[in-house]
Amino acid sequence: MAVFTPVNDDQVRELLASYSLGELTALTGISAGIENSNYFLDTTNGNYVLTIFEVLKFEQLPFYVELMYWLASRDVAVPMPQTRQDGQRISSLCDKPAIIVSKLPGQWVKQPTTLHCSLAAHTMARIHLAARDFQLKQPNLRGLSWWQTTAPLLKDFLTDAQHDLLWQALHEQIELHASGVLAELPYGPAHCDYFRDNTLFTGPADAPGMGGVIDFYFAGCDYWLFDLAVAINDWCIDRTTGALLPAHVKAWFDAYQNVRPLTQAERGVWPLMLRAAALRFWISRLFDYHCPRPAEQLTPHDPTHFERILRLRMTQAAPPIPEI
Repeated sequence: MAVFTPVNDDQVRELLASYSLGELTALTGISAGIENSNYFLDTTNGNYVLTIFEVLKFEQLPFYVELMYWLASRDVAVPMPQTRQDGQRISSLCDKPAIIVSKLPGQWVKQPTTLHCSLAAHTMARIHLAARDFQLKQPNLRGLSWWQTTAPLLKDFLTDAQHDLLWQALHEQIELHASGVLAELPYGPAHCDYFRDNTLFTGPADAPGMGGVIDFYFAGCDYWLFDLAVAINDWCIDRTTGALLPAHVKAWFDAYQNVRPLTQAERGVWPLMLRAAALRFWISRLFDYHCPRPAEQLTPHDPTHFERILRLRMTQAAPPIPEI
């Protein structure tokens, strides 16, 4: 489970004394997640989620927490970080940073339909536009420089074919960044981990509603097209093969572009950005699998999933971005 730091009711009652959220009525550990300790926290005032950060430090958190607060304050469906009586939104629990956020309704879906894709894409576009004026800046910490630093650590774990694939894809991205082409792309705060299990839906599959987008702790400033590529590589694929599903891809782009039309520059580098997104998660899953943290309690994701996706993106044409 994903409760690395156990807490009891008395500790949480002491924490709640710093807020104006009512009295504790229930505290339940959440099994999902791999980075932090998470609890459902119910009070006489409402339902919340308590997160204790196991990796991120106090000084690293303001970007993520304030970005969520900024978006939620603009009626985007993301968790609202709760504010303490002293005006702060980051607390300390068990000598680790902690926050309390509003609990969003709904559940994530394992097999999203085109309707789910449309809702998720619409919300992504709203996140991008609402975050344009957000004042805090932080790069995507799992961007190109991290790929370049991490890839050499993996060489002893790769077959020759895997090594060739990784370095071919990485050199392609290095050349793309050096070309200056990306300077024309829209850029700003992005989720950077917009997977299906980070989005909640309400209602039945044939008439879903948007519950909201969670887990912003890999967010950073990046090209918005990269955020799109991350999502489409997860939401719009055949899970067995990694092949893109054209109807899902079209639904995603149609909904997104109803809010923010893509530029010609974005259309030109779309296939390369799909490869970048696949490469990012193949490298991170390889690293988590072969070089896990000593305290890791969960089975890492299978890295071969994104190896399959990257091979396809390197060899098959990407579905075109629909015109609007």
